[in-house]
Amino acid sequence: MATSFRPIADVPAFLDIEASGFGRDSYPIEIGFVLPDGSAWCTLIQPLPEWTHWDASAQALHGITRETALRHGRPVAEVARELNHRLHGRTLHCDGWAHDYAWLNLLFDAAGATPAFRLEHLRSALDEQDAQAWQPTRERIGALQPQERHRASSDARQLQLTWLALRGASSR
Repeated sequence: MATSFRPIADVPAFLDIEASGFGRDSYPIEIGFVLPDGSAWCTLIQPLPEWTHWDASAQALHGITRETALRHGRPVAEVARELNHRLHGRTLHCDGWAHDYAWLNLLFDAAGATPAFRLEHLRSALDEQDAQAWQPTRERIGALQPQERHRASSDARQLQLTWLALRGASSR
């Protein structure tokens, strides 16, 4: 069943990061985003030599091995430059702000750069009614649009589709 949405001018951009785990020494291994027009971008991040923490349960969730990130990931400085180029001046939203913000800062610190965009918690893009309906709507969207894989840009797209479903269902 396809879901249709009314065009909405204020669609937020969404970002997601997959990481080596959730512990103190975890680091980003993939970053992806979806822009208001629906275009998406995603890349693996090559772990630095000093980034050694690896959590098997995180790998089981996102399906990215450390060897894959090392072999196919882009260097942190290149990823930071590309993010700044593509996202300059934008505000992006994420659902795991505490983790994503820390991992984004780790990436940019390692690259010797500063983000040229802002990262905010998803809640700032929702009113009270939408916040209350978020989780059941996300579950419904997930059932209608199952992800092929649990990866950064796919997760960002699920966030955007959920936001659109909330707005499409409201009388705004």
